[in-house]
Amino acid sequence: MYKFPDGFLWGTSTSGPQSEGVEPGDGKGMSNWDYWFQEAPEKFHNGVGPGRTSTFYKNYKEDIDFLEQTGHTTFRTSIQWSRLIPEGVGEVNQQAVEFYRDVFERINAKGIKLMMNLYHFDLPYALQEKGGWENKETVYAFRDFAATCFELFGDLVDTWFTFNEPIVPVEAGYLGDFHYPAKHDFKAAIQVGYNTQLASSMAVEACHRLNPDHRISVILNLTPAYPKSDSPEDKKAARIAELFQAKSFLDPSVKGEYPEELVQIVKDANALPEYTDEELDIIKNNTVDFLGVNYYQPLRVQAPSHTGDIDVALGLENYFDNYIMPGRKINPHRGWEIYEQGIYDIAMDIKENYDNIEWILTENGMGVEGEEKFKVDGMIQDDYRIEFIQNHLKELHRAIQDGANCHGYMLWTFIDCWSWLNAYKNRYGLVELDLETQEKTMKKSGYWFKELSENNGF
Repeated sequence: MYKFPDGFLWGTSTSGPQSEGVEPGDGKGMSNWDYWFQEAPEKFHNGVGPGRTSTFYKNYKEDIDFLEQTGHTTFRTSIQWSRLIPEGVGEVNQQAVEFYRDVFERINAKGIKLMMNLYHFDLPYALQEKGGWENKETVYAFRDFAATCFELFGDLVDTWFTFNEPIVPVEAGYLGDFHYPAKHDFKAAIQVGYNTQLASSMAVEACHRLNPDHRISVILNLTPAYPKSDSPEDKKAARIAELFQAKSFLDPSVKGEYPEELVQIVKDANALPEYTDEELDIIKNNTVDFLGVNYYQPLRVQAPSHTGDIDVALGLENYFDNYIMPGRKINPHRGWEIYEQGIYDIAMDIKENYDNIEWILTENGMGVEGEEKFKVDGMIQDDYRIEFIQNHLKELHRAIQDGANCHGYMLWTFIDCWSWLNAYKNRYGLVELDLETQEKTMKKSGYWFKELSENNGF
């Protein structure tokens, strides 16, 4: 029996843009995703955009009952900036205020610990038109949006997150083409990363000032970077990969400053962001109260094939190449490596290098394409998901036994949700969504998760 500490939290995470959908007359403004789908629907799997998603906005009263049925003691979603403040700044949408307050009150009434995230890859398009996260105006707009949320909902929510996986829009939107604006610009990527961190720190300051008894964090995908070999070149590649992809937000969020080696690397590439000493003081003096940690798969890297002078057009490929490890354990329905020990390694890194700060595993999950083929007698028999969770929880349990300061486990996700360019290609939920009828049905894992929560272990 794997028993977890008393008070350990069990639940799931989702986000506003991936679950709410858009209803006629709801007052929601256009986000970067709404705009991109309008301009290039062919980029989205099966042409499914963010307009419908899982209709939580329309059906939340019934959907919230599934939280109870699946044994939740905690739940995390996000407030859509473009729903609450349609232009990003200025007028607040009162329909959104009423919607979110009713949602939060209903979840609280069930005795479920509510955790609220402020940004999950969704920027009001009115701000994107002005340069998005490359523009410092967006930083101040986010600070004001965060303060508005603390003031409007602070009586219902006392645990907050600033950003979910803030490195992802940097990599996917400025070093790749998976998020809008899909431009390859290393220097812009660095500026966007810095501006995002500054915005996060400003939100932390606002939270502590407005509600001193509230707690606030950031959610980071702290994927360990494993080198291909013990060669100095591969080890260096792994160290630099971790600097960019984990420590670029982890260190300033927890320690209040950037790693010196990372700063030097960026300086050598002539890519330092525009910053002021006053901004660095804001980052230094407004660190998080705890951490949210997402983990899905390991990052395996090797020495870069590019060995000449820094080529800014290459971006991160100057420093490391990805490596596919032969014989790896894999999720055949999604194509991702499964490496449970990654959770243990993250936990030990936090314990040894970040003062064992309190943290929650805010996302972990198994995506499955074509999951309907596992349906028997009207229910998806997702034993593979149950096994996936169990095997990761064994590593989390081992980490806690060895002193990790982890206080909860949150699966991605609650109800099958829309997922960016992949739309509904891969399903992650404890509850199945029929995309045509919007009918929602518990999967086998949903019943199992309730037992897990009630037993505080398995």
